Amino acid sequence: MLQERDYSMKKIVMTGGGTAGHVTPNIALMPALRNEGFEISYIGSYEGIEKRLIEEQGVPYYGISSGKLRRYFDPKNFSDPFKVLKGYAQSIRLLKKIKPDVVFSKGGFVSVPVVLAAKHCKVPAIIHESDLTPGLANKLAIPSATKVCCNFPETLSYLPKEKAVLTGSPIRQELLTGNADFAFSLCHFKDHSKQTILIVGGSSGSRVINTAIRGLLPELLKNYNVIHLCGKGNMDDTLTATDGYAQFEYANKELSDMFALADLVISRAGANAICELLALRKPNILIPLSAAASRGDQILNANSFAKQGFSTVLEEEVLTSDTLYQAVSDTYKKRTAFIEAMEKSTLNNAVETIMNLIRECAKS
Repeated sequence: MLQERDYSMKKIVMTGGGTAGHVTPNIALMPALRNEGFEISYIGSYEGIEKRLIEEQGVPYYGISSGKLRRYFDPKNFSDPFKVLKGYAQSIRLLKKIKPDVVFSKGGFVSVPVVLAAKHCKVPAIIHESDLTPGLANKLAIPSATKVCCNFPETLSYLPKEKAVLTGSPIRQELLTGNADFAFSLCHFKDHSKQTILIVGGSSGSRVINTAIRGLLPELLKNYNVIHLCGKGNMDDTLTATDGYAQFEYANKELSDMFALADLVISRAGANAICELLALRKPNILIPLSAAASRGDQILNANSFAKQGFSTVLEEEVLTSDTLYQAVSDTYKKRTAFIEAMEKSTLNNAVETIMNLIRECAKS
């Protein structure tokens, strides 16, 4: 049992890690939590990407032992359960020390022992599931959770009815306040009459998307300026001086400015990325990671957005310069219909919806 709490300030422990997608929605919630007087602490792995991202936010960070639980054979299957058990014991000690009113988890394997420890310590826990079907980590944590937030209407059927809440994904507010003129100057574009296409290939870039885009450049540049986020080590020096084409390995603070300038976005179909496109009302072409290279969640995410009228989907298996050009032409022609569908979505205020759940759980 937890010791008696100090109610002068509400406390929340956040968790989630392994990839940036398990961390950025937590960061998006932080300004609203601070505005409400929550004291925020974070539990993650010792050296995961979450450590750097959270420490940059000035939030107290506690590392725990973390192991991956796999559906397939791997020698680490023998040692990793012990790491998870150690992480569970560490989480119990940390929760007893911090004495939070509520735990919020964005998933990833590091979050499983934290949510289980929350149940042990009788602290309400809220989980957020980004993908259309719950991943293994969240499947293990759901029985211990008080509420489970999700992004897609289809996900509700995979979750316990009394716990499931359709919220959408929290979006960093700065993404909505970009400066298109700044991006235009940064990219050294000259022709203001052209529309702009932004290509986002995911954190490590995508060779197949990069190849299709570059094969199509002469045709695209007749009508569009092109901003290409191609991933680390994927710059093509032979194209550096190409008029109307700006390539970057990745974008940090400038991403909001690039979004503001973009009339059309070509993107992978990770849940957080597509929720950002929805919030920004950007007509888009989604090229999901193939089922051969993933558990197929991006394909399900993309198809859900297409079904709701938010996106055009182009599967990687049929991606060529020709099919991509056709998709660009079709999407641009129908851009008004896509924007109108996105404007009707009820999933545009995820931060406030989730804050309501946090307030509710923190009182209980």
